[in-house]
Amino acid sequence: MNDTSAPATRRPIRELPDELISQIAAGEVVERPASVVRELVDNALDAGASQITVRLLAGGVRLISVEDDGSGILPEELPIALKRHATSKIGSLADLESVGTMGFRGEALAAINSIADCAILSRASGQNHAYLLEGQTGELKPVARTTGTTVEVKELFFSTPARRKFLKTDATELAHCVEAVRRHALARPDVGFAIWHEGKLVEQWRRCGAPDSLPALEQRLADVLGSDFVKQSVWVDYASSAQADYAPRIKVWGRAGVPDAARSRADQQFCYVNGRFVRDKVVTHAARSAYEDVLHGHRQPVYALYITMDPTRVDVNVHPTKIEVRFRDSRDVHQAVRRAVDSALAAPRAGQAGGSEAAPAAWLQPSAQSPVDSAPAPGTYISNQPLALMPQGQRAMYFESPVGHRVSDLGALWDRPADPSPLSSNAAPADSTWPRPASSAPISTQPAATLAPATSDHSATEAPIWPLGRALAQLQGVYILAENTQGLVLVDMHAAHERIVYERLKNQFASQTPDGSTPRLASQPLLIPATFAATPTEVATAELHASTLDTLGLEITPFSAKTLAVRAVPTTLAQGDAVELARSVLAELSQHDASGVIQRAHNELLATMACHGAVRANRRLTLEEMNGLLRQMEATERSDQCNHGRPTWRQISMRELDALFLRGR
Repeated sequence: MNDTSAPATRRPIRELPDELISQIAAGEVVERPASVVRELVDNALDAGASQITVRLLAGGVRLISVEDDGSGILPEELPIALKRHATSKIGSLADLESVGTMGFRGEALAAINSIADCAILSRASGQNHAYLLEGQTGELKPVARTTGTTVEVKELFFSTPARRKFLKTDATELAHCVEAVRRHALARPDVGFAIWHEGKLVEQWRRCGAPDSLPALEQRLADVLGSDFVKQSVWVDYASSAQADYAPRIKVWGRAGVPDAARSRADQQFCYVNGRFVRDKVVTHAARSAYEDVLHGHRQPVYALYITMDPTRVDVNVHPTKIEVRFRDSRDVHQAVRRAVDSALAAPRAGQAGGSEAAPAAWLQPSAQSPVDSAPAPGTYISNQPLALMPQGQRAMYFESPVGHRVSDLGALWDRPADPSPLSSNAAPADSTWPRPASSAPISTQPAATLAPATSDHSATEAPIWPLGRALAQLQGVYILAENTQGLVLVDMHAAHERIVYERLKNQFASQTPDGSTPRLASQPLLIPATFAATPTEVATAELHASTLDTLGLEITPFSAKTLAVRAVPTTLAQGDAVELARSVLAELSQHDASGVIQRAHNELLATMACHGAVRANRRLTLEEMNGLLRQMEATERSDQCNHGRPTWRQISMRELDALFLRGR
């Protein structure tokens, strides 16, 4: 049988023409008009511009013009600027490894000129004239212009019409261009930005001040992201351990949105490394992990984080668009970002609930003659003293000793006695690894003392104001109604108590070992080990992190060269899929810090314990217990959300209450 298939024609190896090389590079650098805007704004910022104006036609397809007032380009350097790999940013490998400018590759202008009609108009500092360079003809002629540079890009993709078919509508392309400029604006409050489309001003952000000025940054964040972002966010300021020259290795600062400001999409997450906007999985995972026990469901946090570090410790020459980076020590970066955001979110907003919108009523303040001269310590009660202050002239109410346990007596809810009898068969072993909540003050059975009326010379600054106010009543055994200076406070008592128990358990669990190490989770051996085919990465991770896996209650050993065996799992997860658990833990250990994985595993266990140990709905509480719970919320970290991310309290202002009843209309 004859073979009718024709032999493959051999193609000779040849060098590609420069124009085709530039068009290939343009496919990587220029994806849409927004890519051109990003590259040109990068160049303007590197030139030291203080005002940048972007003008667009047809969403940037017909015209993109970027004007700046930077240092400009000398006339003899203009033709070189359009050549491939021509740049003033770097000149050696050392410069590349420590690059501090936005651009450095020297291929953007050449790539753009190969697929569009490009022109550069520039006047350098100290020059008498400006010069115009036509990209297609190379003609250079003098023109009039102030110091600075204007780059015009007309008819994008005219030489590659197939690329135009992949563009979206003008409105969509305009939105991408605005987003590209917005990312630059968030990082440079010292530069003004303006965007015009079809002759109309679309966006404008004026200069706010120095780039390292905190008021300038807050003003720029409010201008770009809205004033609500600043109001519903907290300041982040963290510096990692210092280097030999006492400078911090990594500094993280910016603003992180409170959990209530979370969105359904991750469209307001901005991260900058040395002033460059980046998308990095390490940073994103670190920021998200800081929100893991304060966000409900799949909500996405909002934040604007700025990371400053040694340029030699980050590689920006990873992707042609320079939007991706590679860290030399990614675990250090992950740990720094997580700690920065976590510490910023720890402070309870309940501690500032009182606000200063209006002068507080005198009867909401502790009296000068009252034995209650300050808020009680978290988790403690003061014998014979009322925790809910009454209006002047009204005597304090007397409370009978409640039946059962107080809310603050966390140990009595689910723990053994503090000093168990040696004859008791139910006493827990002395070496138990379960955290035991600290004992609170003994429950007083005496009636509360009478509150002396406040004196007329009492000043509002002499005693603190309770931000969550005083308890009024309990609603349907689920909610606590309280009154503060702003109006009405509604508290979900189970959610609030659950967070209080959870935070105490975390603190006690962390302090159980004198050397600061994390206690080991109880594990249960499997009767028949669960084996699974493992990748080389999983095998290496199991061997490298054997001690970490043991701390988590997991025993994973090599069964063969390409097989791992799960021989023990945590007791609380004994009924789950051992292989699935092993794969997920190994995947996380291979990418992230081992200490973070251990901490999250312990926190999940403690969250379950806290949920079962917290006070339940339909539990009748006295006013004293309600006020005690409010005081604990004001002093407990992250008390604004429960362990599952649900809010624990809500404020209803007097203005909102007046609107319900049409008062003042």
